Amino acid sequence: MLSLPLTQARHIHLAAQGLLRPPRRKAQFADLLRSVRQMSLLQIDTINVVARSPYLVLFSRLGDYPPEWLEQALAAGQLFEYWAHEACFIPAEDYPLLRHRMLSPQAMGWKYNAEWAATRQQEVAELLAHIEAHGPVRSADFASPDGQRGGWWSWKPHKRHLENLFTAGELMVVERRNFQRVYDLRQRVLPHWDDALHALEEKEAVRQMLRNSAQSLGLFRADWLADYYRLKRAPIKTILAEWLETGEVVPVDVEKLGQCYLHHSSLSMLQENSRATCTTLLSPFDPLVWDRKRALELFNFAYRLECYTPEAKRQYGYFVLPILHRGALKGRLDAKMLRKEKILLVKQLWLEPGVKINEGLLADWRQAIIRFARWQGAEAVHLQKLPPEIAANWAREWMF
Repeated sequence: MLSLPLTQARHIHLAAQGLLRPPRRKAQFADLLRSVRQMSLLQIDTINVVARSPYLVLFSRLGDYPPEWLEQALAAGQLFEYWAHEACFIPAEDYPLLRHRMLSPQAMGWKYNAEWAATRQQEVAELLAHIEAHGPVRSADFASPDGQRGGWWSWKPHKRHLENLFTAGELMVVERRNFQRVYDLRQRVLPHWDDALHALEEKEAVRQMLRNSAQSLGLFRADWLADYYRLKRAPIKTILAEWLETGEVVPVDVEKLGQCYLHHSSLSMLQENSRATCTTLLSPFDPLVWDRKRALELFNFAYRLECYTPEAKRQYGYFVLPILHRGALKGRLDAKMLRKEKILLVKQLWLEPGVKINEGLLADWRQAIIRFARWQGAEAVHLQKLPPEIAANWAREWMF
């Protein structure tokens, strides 16, 4: 069995995720699709204290790019939305992998309410007829009942219908308007789709999702594999045994991690003397850190999202961004984009234990923060709480 140092294992993982080196040229539209395919999934989240998560995940890999490219790819049918890791943008060619979930929506937990659907069949039929006659709709196109308050768990009836129909695959998201979903009939979006001809059985779909996961991870422990698509009762041992026999993966022993597997597409990394040179900010929903257990085991980075934690109980902040620096997660940053003022406000920045400050790190981090700010239209960065060793070297305001 090959033995790898932890640093090399991290580099292989980062290369598979498109985070080993910074982009070498200005991004093109095709790079967005390539990046989503490389990750397999692009998780969606609506929090917009800085750029919304899917845009930020792409920025971490592409650098400065027009965020509207994501909506353009969705509207062109090159991506689709569905439940994968969570709600995700997914390459269009992978629609067959998720179709079995749509055909059995009762297994989707809170994402589908079978009782609601069964007791409101007439309302649902009328909504579908309305969409067929008048075209795509948003939840905002329908009024709430008198006296009903808004809120996460008190959706208006049409919102519930739309979400149920989306989970059941009867509706698809054809565009995002102000980041609100716009729904249309599946038959209109995919007129040539035929379940009898094109749908995969769940067993085969799971195998392909695991294959995608292995390639997007590059190097992985067996217990990291199922989380990528949130698979339950996946036949990991059986699949790995088959892959070992066919050479799809190679067993490796990794320092501090023990038994791991290297996907065959990453084998060339063993001969390369690859140096990690990328420094960037990451979304809390970036595939690199969305599996908190994997982030801890591989990068020694203990992380959790605290936006749903009462402020007084937060250890760090509302929407804290991990800082990737040359192959390691070395810090975290709590920021807010003040859009009217065109200012990126850095509320606080933390160093991970044991990280040493030097001129190279300070220069890399400063440039990463400025690139992040400029991409969002900022003209200045204001810094509040900084570690003493950084505060001694940085001004509290950067104009550019």
